[in-house]
Amino acid sequence: MRFKDRKEAGARLAEALAHRKIEANAVVLGLPRGGIPVGYEIARRLHLQLDFLNIRKLGVPWQPEVAMGAVGEDGIPHLNSELVRSLAITSNQIKRVRDLELSVIRERKKAYRGYAPTADLQGRQVILVDDGIATGATMDLAIEMVRTAGARSLIMAIPAGPEGTTAKYEDMVDHCICLHEPADFNYVGQFYRNFDPVSDDEVCELLRASFEALSPGAS
Repeated sequence: MRFKDRKEAGARLAEALAHRKIEANAVVLGLPRGGIPVGYEIARRLHLQLDFLNIRKLGVPWQPEVAMGAVGEDGIPHLNSELVRSLAITSNQIKRVRDLELSVIRERKKAYRGYAPTADLQGRQVILVDDGIATGATMDLAIEMVRTAGARSLIMAIPAGPEGTTAKYEDMVDHCICLHEPADFNYVGQFYRNFDPVSDDEVCELLRASFEALSPGAS
């Protein structure tokens, strides 16, 4: 099963979420950049607020596609200590990768925040969204951040992930929706016919459209 694009994936997730008890003031949090088009479609169909969590994967220095952890706006690296130890990754190497990703985080904050005021998560239901999950490094940090922000309940909604994704996260969130968990999972893009990179301009446009749709006087 493949999705046409991230929009279709979001639509499918919205259908699955419609059968759950979704509160009127729930907020959809997308992980930039690929999670924003998915989250936008969910927010649009369920008439919910859309926001983003500014998180970046920390890749192994000589193999960046492999995650050794993740970092958010506070700059504190959340590491897979077992992987770091087994690969003998030094603190200086970690710092260099972290500093590079922090520069991206700062640029995204500057670009995106004008279109999506920071959502207050205290006491609210949160739907955490990405376009897929591989190692889970960024999602693990996202869950921790949402819990720390005081969310009352947390639903994780993703189109696809490795076999066992739901089992892994069922104790970390209140409910996990993963539409596909094949045994032959290789990478997230295999589940999409169109998996083109999402640009910052597209993210800004989706955040703007979502915010305006919920503004007083919007048709």
